[in-house]
Order: sequence, then structure tokens, then C-alpha cells
Amino acid sequence: MRDLDTRTLQDYDREYVWHPFTQMQEWQAEPPIVIARGEGSYLIDTEGNRYLDGVASIWTNVHGHCRKEINDAVKAQVDTLEHSTLLGLANDKSALLAKRLVDIAPPGLCKVFYSDNGSTAVEIAVKMAFQYQQHRGGKFTKKTKFISFKNAYHGDTIGAVSVGGIDIFHEVFRPLLFKTIQSPSPYCYRCEMEGAGSGDTCDRFCLLELERLMAEHAEETAGLVIEPLVQGAGGMIVQPAGFISKVRELCDRYDILMIADEVAVGFGRTGTMFACQQENVTPDIMALSKGITAGYLPLAATVTTAKVYDAFLGEYKELKTFFHGHTFTGNPIACAAALASLDLFEETHLLEELPTKIDHLALRLARLLQMKHVGDIRQMGMIGGIELVRDKVTKEPYAWEERIGVQVCLEARKHGLFLRPLGNVIVIFPPLSISIKELNFLMDGVEASIRAVTG
Repeated sequence: MRDLDTRTLQDYDREYVWHPFTQMQEWQAEPPIVIARGEGSYLIDTEGNRYLDGVASIWTNVHGHCRKEINDAVKAQVDTLEHSTLLGLANDKSALLAKRLVDIAPPGLCKVFYSDNGSTAVEIAVKMAFQYQQHRGGKFTKKTKFISFKNAYHGDTIGAVSVGGIDIFHEVFRPLLFKTIQSPSPYCYRCEMEGAGSGDTCDRFCLLELERLMAEHAEETAGLVIEPLVQGAGGMIVQPAGFISKVRELCDRYDILMIADEVAVGFGRTGTMFACQQENVTPDIMALSKGITAGYLPLAATVTTAKVYDAFLGEYKELKTFFHGHTFTGNPIACAAALASLDLFEETHLLEELPTKIDHLALRLARLLQMKHVGDIRQMGMIGGIELVRDKVTKEPYAWEERIGVQVCLEARKHGLFLRPLGNVIVIFPPLSISIKELNFLMDGVEASIRAVTG
């Protein structure tokens, strides 16, 4: 197709494209920015304007845009094999990637089930945990429920929404969902800590409540689903140190499978390859996606232990097979991109470089606390959340319809930034390869944009 001018592309977009998490009536009102290229930490539109990608193209980009090493790997794979099913066949790249993932995963995780996005990775984990309990037989067949957390987000398929906990996203679908046992999330100041003792902190109360729920529902609970260290779409809510290891301990005590949703926090984002590794935790099942291909192609992996995998082994007639699969499971092109990304982690020593960037981001974020309408700053690794409030003392929030977060992100475009808020939380989630100079450019623009919008 011939190259089209910006105006034509904008018209085509508004005429034919339905955008995710977007009120299309508002979208239709203004011509959109049309991105045509990427270069390092920057997105470049059809007019040549450059925008630092402050959200890593929705939390996926690791090594920067159009990284030659990954480009070359994808091109080479296209010339070799575009796709071959894993139904009845293996392929070289999916086998190689599975080995590499097991090598870097928390110890004990040893089997990889592929799909193509974070929602499906979690959906698979839920179905896998449920069927595992059924295969155990006897009293374990009563284990059919899941513990989830308030404020959680695990994706947009029905199973993933069922274990979510953000009403503004999920409430409309309630009649379609299966019921879960919902536990309060730690360090969410919206939790009123009902029933807490006088000496309780939020995290202590939440652990006590989680333990109470487990003790009460252990016989009917198949698994617990958690975003380790950070609840992402809930507003970048950071969990206190030791919370994940305590959750692991409780799951062991009450014979409940621990499912770690590392879709957003995996692949270096929190400072270690996987978030669970910060507390030496091995979940029973771990869901991976987003950064797995460094933002290049759709791919996901649900990784589990021999204990879970072995429960599915049996004679053909026993119907113990895990009856789940996707057309593009283990796609060789996506796996080639993921392998090239893992090579870059090693060649560039990316994880070793992160502490300096993480510390610098912490300094820049802390500076924003002096601003009149910044009510809270949250950070874990290369993830930041800046919560904007109407009143800093009372933490009174801006009304949803004021779109303060949206206004700040639109203002940021004037400073050469692309940002995407979570309500009134400004998200900082750049490519891990970002330089200190670029990080300063990002934070200078964020600070100026908040000041311009909130006064």
C-alpha cells in the first residue's frame, strides 16, 4: 500500500478503529497522533515529532524500540519458519525458549505452557490450578474457589476478570464472572481497615485478614492469585517488604496453590529478573507476558512446577489432559524475539545497570512530593506512580470526570513525552534501557506537566 498522509491516516483511524480502554466519543473529537517509527526510548509520529515512551508502550518495552539485535532475529526467523502448531509437533524456537525461561525462573518452576498475552497466561493458570485439584481426587475436588485481592488486575478475559478487583473496570461484567474470595490489598489507603486493632498497620491487618480467609476457606480453595510486589493497574500500589514471602508461607500452610501474575513486573522491571526472586519465593504457577519479547510480539508463558504438571499425567482414557490451547501457541517468530531479548539481558548487563537508574528515579520522584497536589509517590524498581489529589492533607481525590490524569498526560505531549495515566495516577514505566539523561528529560516533563495542570 502506498504511503498515506497524516490526515488520511487520522481519518481512517477515527472511521474504522475501536481503541481499548477509550471513550470513543471523546476520541472522535480530536485527530490522534499517528506513530510510524520507533528509535530507542522514543516513538516518532508521521510528522517527525518525537515522544519519549514513558510507559514502555503499555509496560512491554525493555531494550528500546527497533533494537537491531531483535530485528535481525525476527527477520531471520521469518525467512525460516513463520508458524508451526504445537498440537502434535514441536518447534525449535519454542523448545529453546522454554529451556531458557526455566533456567532463569525461580527454582522449581520447570514446565512452560505458551499462549499469547497476559490475560490468557492468567486464565491458563486458573484453569490449571482448578484441574490440578480435581486430579488429586477425594476431598480435594471440593477445592474449586480462588482467593483474589481487592484492587487487583489480571487481564480482560472472563477468568482473568473474575480474579480481578477493580470495580471501575470489572463491575459491568459481574453477571458473567465466577465468584472469588476477596482479600484486602496491602498499602492501599482506600482500605478502611474495618476490624483492625489499635496497633495494626495496613499491611499487618491485610495479612491477618488473608490468614483468616485461608483458615476459613482452605477446604474449598484451589489457588490464590496475586501480582507480586506491585498491583499495577490498581494504581501502582507497592506491597511492603516480606508480604510475598508471607503469602507463600500461608499458601503452604493451607495447601493452596500460589499463582504469581508477573505479566507486568517480570523481566527486570522491579530490579530482578522476576519480582518473586526479591523474596526468594517460588510460586506454584507463574504467568508471564508483556516484557517477554521486549515489546515486539504477542507471547505469554504460564510456568509451573513438576508437582502440578505430574498431576496431569495418565492414560489417554483417564482424560487427565489439560484441554487448553491457542492457535499461535509457541509461535516461532515471537519465541525468536524473546530469545534475542534474553541474549541482550546478558550482553548488555541490563540487570546490573538498573540499581543506578532505580536510585535516580527515586530521587526524582521524591522531589515531586513537595508539590501541592501530589498526594502520594509509589515506586518499585523502574515503576513509579504519582497520585494526584485535590487536597494533600485530607487526600481528597479529584473527581473521575475531571480527568486530571488525562490532562497531565496530554500536557506532557508538549514536552515530548507519551504517558498514559491510571485515573489520577501518573504512571512512570519507561523502557529499562533508558539513559539517565533521558530519565531526567522524562521527569522534568512530568513535573512541568503536573504543575501546569494542577497549578
